[in-house]
Amino acid sequence: MTVKLIIGVYFLGILLIGLFSYFRIKDAADFFVAGKKAGISAVAGSLLSTILGGSAILGTIELSRKTGWPALWFLFCAVFGLLALLPLSKYVKRYGNYTLPEMLGRFYGKKVENLAAIVIPVAWIGIVAAQVIAAAQIINGLGIMGYRWGAVVSGFIFIGYTLAGGQLSILKTDRIQAFLIISGLAALVFFSLKTSNAALFPPLTAKRLFNTSFTIGDLLVLLLTYSVTFVVGPDIYSRIFCAKNELIAKRSILIVALILIPVSFALTWLGIFARQSALPGIIGFAGELLPGWAYGLLAAALLSAVMSSADTTLLTSSIILSELIHGNVNHINNMKHTRIFILIIGVLGIVIALFVSSVIQALLYALTLFSGAFVVPSIFGLLKFKVIKSQVVMTIVTGGIIALSGKIIHDFAYQTPGNIITVSSYFFSILLLIFPLKRTKI
Repeated sequence: MTVKLIIGVYFLGILLIGLFSYFRIKDAADFFVAGKKAGISAVAGSLLSTILGGSAILGTIELSRKTGWPALWFLFCAVFGLLALLPLSKYVKRYGNYTLPEMLGRFYGKKVENLAAIVIPVAWIGIVAAQVIAAAQIINGLGIMGYRWGAVVSGFIFIGYTLAGGQLSILKTDRIQAFLIISGLAALVFFSLKTSNAALFPPLTAKRLFNTSFTIGDLLVLLLTYSVTFVVGPDIYSRIFCAKNELIAKRSILIVALILIPVSFALTWLGIFARQSALPGIIGFAGELLPGWAYGLLAAALLSAVMSSADTTLLTSSIILSELIHGNVNHINNMKHTRIFILIIGVLGIVIALFVSSVIQALLYALTLFSGAFVVPSIFGLLKFKVIKSQVVMTIVTGGIIALSGKIIHDFAYQTPGNIITVSSYFFSILLLIFPLKRTKI
């Protein structure tokens, strides 16, 4: 009863914040980027909450149950990506306004912007689905309702909250959610360390960072499909666009990167602990370890992570599609159409979640498609590298197809050839951007 009460109060509070923010929205800038006035605590809190969405928390624990200590690399790769973003963040803030496609359009023209505005939301439906999957697993683990109903109910909560508050409410609630996430995980680690099973825990050594379930080749693929989404990512950039200035954006990124290191150890520890203790998923073994109040706090923390990542992804994708229709994010009907797209993308995410139950599977397919298509062109644009603009569209299409094909081959046929194909997508993208396919006549 305590857990259900805490969850009920939490959801009510979040919805009230969303409703309050709805009445404070004055224009498109407030709804899309919180008026570009956010400080360090707002940007860092929102960035941390977004990264530690259900896909990162449940995904790391899911991976550590299967592979052991190598699961550390999952969030370590996020840290590597954020550190690589640090020197680029000033350019993102300087050249960007509301969305990544808009920024690509500034570099390469309208055709590239329109292509990005179509491909990115399609890929990001998988990210939305990953959040719905995570929320449904949490709700199912709490015994509130089954997985399928949990997916439907949680999905429509994401949709309603995002429709109401936009970016203003997201930044406000994300700070609260970041605190809940860290507090909940800390409580679970603390109580797990007090058990007798903690003494049987396998120590971390350099040899245990890789094994037959996770090789150096797998790390390379993770770096090129996951890390790069922090260097170039619509959800990450949307936090930077909200920052008051370049310095706030840069400091927020560094703070979050440092916080993610101990969080990675905590999540990996919890996954291995659950496996060693023959306990079920995080909700199941948390119920065995925690007192009622701490169990409720953890449940609220996990749902906080999911909601934070889901609302950011939903809003970002919907802004991109609305901008595609109007060609101008400040169009008078843009907010109305953005809300329509929030509903459409959210429902599609729910449908996918009903048929795919693995958080990692849904997440990595989406990230692979996105990274293969957009990482190289985006970095080249930010650094002002000279490219063959007539081949940028081909680069995006080819890179995405090659990367996704490699991921599919890896999962369903041959692992090593699949990894090689995925990695090769970046080299093909570089070659297409700098070498002309047709020789110019002298």
